[in-house]
Amino acid sequence: MKNTSKKQPVHEIRIGALKATIWQNENTTGKHHNVTFSRSYKDGETWKSTSSFGRNDMLPLGKLANEAHTWIINQEATKPVAK
Repeated sequence: MKNTSKKQPVHEIRIGALKATIWQNENTTGKHHNVTFSRSYKDGETWKSTSSFGRNDMLPLGKLANEAHTWIINQEATKPVAK
């Protein structure tokens, strides 16, 4: 039976309509994190998201990237030390 469940993010950070979604991946060298950024908007009665950002999104997007970076660094700092 094939596993059809989607991989879930390990963390999300929001600032207003902007969101950073942090994903964890593993390979032979260990765990790694990737981040995707999106902006939510309403189209009529339906909420949608886009990866396109306007001028007014730039500073909050930078802050969001900084917060995502800090979260990832903190996760790596709490890894057990190999003996």
